[in-house]
Amino acid sequence: MPNERLIEVELASRLQVSRAVVRTVLVRLGQDGLVVLTPNRGAHVRLVTEAEAAEILQARAVLEALAARQAALNATAREIASIRRVLDRMARKLEQDDLLGYSEGNAKLHAAIIAAARHETAARLIAGLRAQLVRFQYRTILVPGRPAQSFEEHTAIVDAIAGRDPDSAEAAMRRHLGHVESTLARTATAIRRRPGHPGSQRTS
Repeated sequence: MPNERLIEVELASRLQVSRAVVRTVLVRLGQDGLVVLTPNRGAHVRLVTEAEAAEILQARAVLEALAARQAALNATAREIASIRRVLDRMARKLEQDDLLGYSEGNAKLHAAIIAAARHETAARLIAGLRAQLVRFQYRTILVPGRPAQSFEEHTAIVDAIAGRDPDSAEAAMRRHLGHVESTLARTATAIRRRPGHPGSQRTS
């Protein structure tokens, strides 16, 4: 959980590894922006704010648009077929109203596109950004009407890649992640307006 303390001895016992291994991993997580390391106070899970989540999505939109463009140029026929199979499975999850399963398929689709792009720098940067959004992973897909819209957006991305149209693939990915950002902003506003929330305001 955000701000949760990460105690080396407890993690070592739970994971059955040495404290040295835990310490090394915490340093790496700190470098990835997932953990805050404070001298003489240990580590805790870093809280990613709503505003920072929006910035991360904006950065991802640029990088993943690049990946979609490169995938349209570099993907093999086998990779395109694999990407279409992932999209087909997402469609079935949507028909079954399995939104969590759909969200997992969403992650696999993005990963397949990034792999097909063959752009190692973009892939590395995207991985770091995606990890910081884990707290928000399922929020947007639970918004009424969003799953169907999301599927249409993903279909447009895949069709552009399959059609070897880098401009359309890039634009479709930017449009998709732009909609994710705006949906996340709407959910944040709705949460703040809930009675009892610290950020809520009483209306007359």
